[in-house]
Amino acid sequence: MNRTLQGYCCLAAAMALVGSTVVASKIIAAGLPPFSATALRFALALPCFAVLWKLTGARLPRLAWRDWLLLAAQAIAGSVGYTTLLIAGLQRTSAVDGGVILGTLPLVSAGIAIALLGERPGKATLLAIAVAAGGVWLMTRSGVAQDGGTLPGNALVLGAVLCEGLFILLHKRLRAPVPPLALSTLMVAIGLAVCLPAALAEAPWTRPVPVDALLAVAYYALAPTVGGFVLWYAGAERVSGSDAALFTAIAPVSAVLLAALLLGEALSVSQLTGMACVLGAVLVLARAR
Repeated sequence: MNRTLQGYCCLAAAMALVGSTVVASKIIAAGLPPFSATALRFALALPCFAVLWKLTGARLPRLAWRDWLLLAAQAIAGSVGYTTLLIAGLQRTSAVDGGVILGTLPLVSAGIAIALLGERPGKATLLAIAVAAGGVWLMTRSGVAQDGGTLPGNALVLGAVLCEGLFILLHKRLRAPVPPLALSTLMVAIGLAVCLPAALAEAPWTRPVPVDALLAVAYYALAPTVGGFVLWYAGAERVSGSDAALFTAIAPVSAVLLAALLLGEALSVSQLTGMACVLGAVLVLARAR
């Protein structure tokens, strides 16, 4: 197998794992409160990242206070905000809907860059954002027709995607580049410190916690978080950045298919159409870049 094909396989596997977090979060949402689940995820992932950091000899550059504040904001948004809002949203909506909304991340990131950084979008970017928005609308309309509680859940999942988009934006504002492994370790460590007080306030030990919820947290921490990181950067080293960007489209497909196969969720025509719109928009944006 040549180097490029190895990279494609690693990237595809990484994004399939990212998509599986939606199903894992759906299972977690039924048994654990959001902050408790997030704190447990970080507590399990942190030792793994620390060992990887030690084995690779990665070094953290000297950072100014401004960069440390940006790292803290990144952790609050991309680590704590994303995970807690995703779990809270999936308490109220389906994993299929959550998977489709997850696929809007590249478009949401582009929209944030336009709104906050003043970037001038090209026609392809505007078209992609419009098509993705139409896809989410189709999916949400279908969900509201089936269950009045879907709309608030979808809004929370979209909030999770916005948090991840802010994470990407804040990362671009760092003055000193932070190596990926060091960044992931810091995000997990800061995220654990931030969400631990809220997790203690939820007092999860006072309620029965299903074993499948605990197993889902362990899976989320070890497979998509640690394993996904290793696979993504192993693949990104072997292919171009534009090629790597195309593989983000696998995440929502993985989420939707796993929701149907493992959770038995039905797929409506509107949901399938919405997913097709989101995937098409991501591919248009990736090719344009």
